[in-house]
Amino acid sequence: MNPNKLVFPSILAICGAVIGLVSLVSSPRITLASSNSSANSQSVITSPSGSLSGAYPESILQWEELILESAQQYQLDPNFIAAVMLQESGGDAQAYSSSGAVGLMQVMPRDGIAQTFLCDGQPCFRNRPSMQELYDPAYNITYGTRMLAGLIEKYGSQQEALYHYGPIDVGYRYADAVLSIYSNYQ
Repeated sequence: MNPNKLVFPSILAICGAVIGLVSLVSSPRITLASSNSSANSQSVITSPSGSLSGAYPESILQWEELILESAQQYQLDPNFIAAVMLQESGGDAQAYSSSGAVGLMQVMPRDGIAQTFLCDGQPCFRNRPSMQELYDPAYNITYGTRMLAGLIEKYGSQQEALYHYGPIDVGYRYADAVLSIYSNYQ
C-alpha cells in the first residue's frame, strides 16, 4: 500500500481547517454575537466579575494582567482564556510544540516547522505572526484570544470553538479537557 494515499486526505483536511482559521484571524476585531447555550457547549462567555480565579496555578496567575486585558478587549471570560493557556502551555511563554505551535496559547506561526505545512501549494499559516512575535506573552495572549473569540462567533459555542482551535486529530477530547479545566477553576 502506498503511504502517500493515507497521508494525502489528512493533509487536505488540515489545510481546509487552516484556511478557515486564517480567514478568521485576519479580521482586525471581532464583535461577539449572542447565541443559544446548552450545558455541554456554552456560547459567548463573559465573567460576571471580570476577574481571574485565584485557584489557577502561579504559572498562569503571573499572566493575569495580560489575560484580563485581552478578556476585556474580546469580551471573553478571563477564566476561559486561562483554561486554554493551562491546557496549551501550562503558563510557559517559551513553550514550543512538536507540531510547531508557539507560546502561551500555542499559536501556529508562519515560520519554523509550520512553514512546511502547505495548503493549495502555499504555506498554510502564511498570514500568521512570526515565532518571534508569538514568543512575546502580550502578543500571544491577545492573538490567541482573538482567535478564540472569532471561533466562538463563527461556531456559536465554546466547545465548537475549542474543537477548531485545538489539535485536528483528537476530536472533542481537547475541547472537553479545556472545558473541564474551565469548570474546575471557577
